Amino acid sequence: MDILALVVTIAVALFFTYTNGFHDSANAIATSVSTRALTPRAALAMAAVMNLAGAFLGSGVAKTVSEGLIETPRGSTGMGILFAALVGAIVWNLVTWYFGLPSSSSHALFGGMVGAALAGGTTVIWHGVVDKVVIPMFVSPFVGLIVGYLVMTAILWLFRRANPHKAKRGFRIAQTVSAAGMALGHGLQDAQKTMGVVVMALVISGHQTYGDPIPVWVKIICAVMLSLGTYAGGWRIMRTLGRKIIELDPPQGFAAETTGASIMFTTAFLFKAPISTTHVITSAIMGVGATKRVNAVRWGVAKNIVLGWFITMPAAALVAALAFGVVNLVAL
Repeated sequence: MDILALVVTIAVALFFTYTNGFHDSANAIATSVSTRALTPRAALAMAAVMNLAGAFLGSGVAKTVSEGLIETPRGSTGMGILFAALVGAIVWNLVTWYFGLPSSSSHALFGGMVGAALAGGTTVIWHGVVDKVVIPMFVSPFVGLIVGYLVMTAILWLFRRANPHKAKRGFRIAQTVSAAGMALGHGLQDAQKTMGVVVMALVISGHQTYGDPIPVWVKIICAVMLSLGTYAGGWRIMRTLGRKIIELDPPQGFAAETTGASIMFTTAFLFKAPISTTHVITSAIMGVGATKRVNAVRWGVAKNIVLGWFITMPAAALVAALAFGVVNLVAL
């Protein structure tokens, strides 16, 4: 039964990674597709490959997820808590995907972990949740907004005398690089989050101890599932990011993607903080758009997106707590 519970939990974790891929693939490529720098399928293929590569660039975020948010639960109850946490995250991912709302898969996972832990009587490491999740949740969009505005302002100044048509063609090519950077950062951040969950499952089952390196097979399967999900595409969310916030042109798309990628790499390597790629790229698009004129950004759509950010963790936590109640009745 223990082995079966482990296999089922890892399978659900991989399905969460798959939903993360198609839910968040828009983060990396929506701007490139909307500006016609890349065709949708070419963009998705590129994003899938770069997600795969990014998953092997580090392990700091995985350690934060597996050790820094909740105390590792033990036994069959512990596996039930982890299973319920993943169910909460998956349900919220699917709901927000259906409505085309670019909410954060990361915060759905963290909310699910907290909700399931509270329902199962496991200690939540609140200072870790605050330091590594809540503070970055507020700070990273603000940074994305400001940096996106500054990067776009710098581009406008540097190319103020350039031929507009030639400049747009050049930035359309440059977007291939900036979109690849976004996808690489997405793999660095989001594949590691699932690696952290799988490691926690292995620790609960006694197949690994904390401090051991992440097994290579864990890195491979998490990276592959994220890439497959990315290639499946998240067209509903892509439309929201690519068109509904602001009509992007290639220089704006390049500025937003460069901003998002820079923030993701900085937080992953310097702070080991699992930030939301959705928060970063959405706020960067808003900042870039504001350089045109403040009312160029469709702030009504932006308001709905921001509202989704704030309800993601509580909503996923509630679903996870209910899921643990069902698991507890049926299987524990």
